[in-house]
Amino acid sequence: MPTAGWWEALWPDPASFLAKVGVKPSMEIIDLCSGDGWFTLQIAKVAREVIAIDIDPSLLEVARQGLTEGAMTNCKYVAVARLCPHPVDFVFLANAFHGVPDRPRFAKSVAAILKPGGLFAIVNWHQRPREETTILGEPRGPKCKLRLSPEHTVMAVHAGGLKLTQLVEIPPYQYGAVFERQAV
Repeated sequence: MPTAGWWEALWPDPASFLAKVGVKPSMEIIDLCSGDGWFTLQIAKVAREVIAIDIDPSLLEVARQGLTEGAMTNCKYVAVARLCPHPVDFVFLANAFHGVPDRPRFAKSVAAILKPGGLFAIVNWHQRPREETTILGEPRGPKCKLRLSPEHTVMAVHAGGLKLTQLVEIPPYQYGAVFERQAV
């Protein structure tokens, strides 16, 4: 996980970014691959409810502590490799899609837990050399060969049955791709 201050340096205004990708106060949102809960906390400040899902229970405990310290009470924590058992409004995935081995299958699984009209937002690193994507003086992000272009992300998620609604630039090094589950 990144060092202290890293997320804040990369995203100094998370509320603005979350609004750009469609997070609204009335939503129930899954923070998929939530890790230490940095985004979970930011989402909890805006959304009605957040479900933090990660396969690492120790990271979920770090997230739980951070949200407790932040006085957030609208979050559930799930330490499983399967997704939520009921439909939600929004699924948020930051800095993890590059590591998914079968991206269309993954997108199809996300689509299955979205309500009709629900959104899936993916944050990815642009395809730039890692040496050019420094945060607090250190190269950050996945290896360049793992980074996906917006076009590759869109193709993979579209193959899973979701429709692109917008691409959002996230300065200085990332982009957000927002997809929608079409109403039946």
